[in-house]
Amino acid sequence: MGMSSIDDLFSDIPEEVRMTATLPLPAPQSEEEILADARRLLGANVPLSERVSFLGAGLYQNFVPSAVFQLVNRGEFLTAYTPYQPEVSQGMLQAMWEYQSMICDLTALPVSNVSVYDASTAAAEAITCAVRVHNRKASQKNTVWVSELIPPEKMSVIHNYCQGGGIILKTLLHSDDGRVDLASAQSAAGSCGIYVEQPNCLGILDEGICGLKKIIGADTALIVAVQPTSLGLIEAPGNYGADIVVGEGQPLGSPLTFGGPIYGIFACTDKYLRQMPGRIVGRSIDGEGREAYCLTLSTREQHIRRHRATSNICTNETLIALMGAIHIAMLGPEGMRDLAIRNMAACQTTKQRLAAIPKIDITHPNASHYNEFSITLPAPAADALAFLDNIGIIGGHDLGKWFSSRGNELLVCATDQTSAADIDALANGLESWLEVIS
Repeated sequence: MGMSSIDDLFSDIPEEVRMTATLPLPAPQSEEEILADARRLLGANVPLSERVSFLGAGLYQNFVPSAVFQLVNRGEFLTAYTPYQPEVSQGMLQAMWEYQSMICDLTALPVSNVSVYDASTAAAEAITCAVRVHNRKASQKNTVWVSELIPPEKMSVIHNYCQGGGIILKTLLHSDDGRVDLASAQSAAGSCGIYVEQPNCLGILDEGICGLKKIIGADTALIVAVQPTSLGLIEAPGNYGADIVVGEGQPLGSPLTFGGPIYGIFACTDKYLRQMPGRIVGRSIDGEGREAYCLTLSTREQHIRRHRATSNICTNETLIALMGAIHIAMLGPEGMRDLAIRNMAACQTTKQRLAAIPKIDITHPNASHYNEFSITLPAPAADALAFLDNIGIIGGHDLGKWFSSRGNELLVCATDQTSAADIDALANGLESWLEVIS
């Protein structure tokens, strides 16, 4: 390169922004020393199986059969990437097609892709998809109404997707009982879409969502985000008019792994098929009349010439989606129902136990909940969580981190992995904390 030093290479960088001090790096280490340090750092982690945990807030601990991990570790699945060449990818393509079929069954919609990155990107992609489909007819151009009960991290992803495209996000209000304000929903009629969650981030199952499509009309997309395990028990969104269904697939097939890798569900009606992000696998017939599978309907711009693409999601989170497909297949319809019942029963039992504690109130006592619910405490939830952590209990999620007005609210999650002993431990811990602060 014709340069005599590293300083020559970076000579165009102004002096005032350069770091001139010595980098604060430790001394060189041998392989043995590095391994010893790595073991020390790893030893500081606490496996979730060793703690009583009531933390949900988007990711949920359900039992995943060992067979899921054995099957997904087969080489033909583990090493597969984007199967552009169907002649050498029939196994993976069929597995992807089966996943799509199961998601269609769960959501009661005719089309599914092979997953996206996570629930947040699925929500953002659904909103941009709705705008592409409806913007011509919308009286509220480039506008989508979004539920106010969305965690800020998810809202941040939605904002990042929408700001460059000039999409206007308006807030869909909720009533004090945590349910969608249907009067606010009427304002969304004529927009490109409306985004709601069932259950919402407070765990509330809102029956009012089932009537939203009649309110907003055919030319406004109804986007519903779901917790997929709940669909073993509650009505599938496609049956009450949802145009696009998204959600976090992690509770099916994937353990909690510090937030990832996970996968996002995306299903829709035929109207949105051509504008749907990600990859789609189709079942076809080859030249000799044999059943064959191939990628279909998505443009090559999804994978090349990315500046012209409707979406740039085309990577291999599908390995994690395959884990979900294996899990669903192992459970079957009855198993999905039983899993949903176990989750709801654990939630209800926990809610009843905590409601019996003086000075603790169920924030929305008349609502039906799935997986999680909010309790209102007489002091900041952060203080309660710190106390519980000291006695080995992860008590839930401090809602003050999401909504500044909810600093005294604790989001408590119970799943099929929550035992009666766990519930007693949480209740006893909260009672002890209340004695300390009284």
